[in-house]
Amino acid sequence: MSKINLKSKIREIKDWPIKGVSFKDITPLLQDKNCLHSAIDGLARPYLKNKPDIVVGIDARGFLLSSAVAYKLKRGLAIIRKKGKLPYKKVWKKYILEYTTNILEMHRDAIGPGEKVLIVDDVLATGGTIKATIDLVEKLGGKVIGIAFLIELDDLKGRKKIRGYPVHSLIHYA
Repeated sequence: MSKINLKSKIREIKDWPIKGVSFKDITPLLQDKNCLHSAIDGLARPYLKNKPDIVVGIDARGFLLSSAVAYKLKRGLAIIRKKGKLPYKKVWKKYILEYTTNILEMHRDAIGPGEKVLIVDDVLATGGTIKATIDLVEKLGGKVIGIAFLIELDDLKGRKKIRGYPVHSLIHYA
């Protein structure tokens, strides 16, 4: 079987949600069964031997990928949501995005001390969201063994905020 070009299925929308931002729309990739399967396989592949205890998915597009990766790895899924979306006792972290600030929350019982964690999200941009996620996982005693992204925006240098953590990205934009 020939290699699937996942990047060809990413639709770029200029000046959305604000002027100057080039939004990467992953819905065409998700709609294509071959691309979706290839993306999930690619995100999970590095963790098939050294499996995490749990996969963490980030609100909202990260949920679409992380749940499938958790299923592929035969692991459970813990979720990180934006403020006000979780009903139980939680930990929280404020963070900065490219164009705004926000607060992420996670249930206090989502991760146990010493659990090996794989974080999955759709895009690594400036690194604010992923850094806040790492902080929440570690606050609960989890050990991040890997971070997997569908897309990495290399020119925004988000990896600088997460040095020391193994990062796996399928698609790169310079």
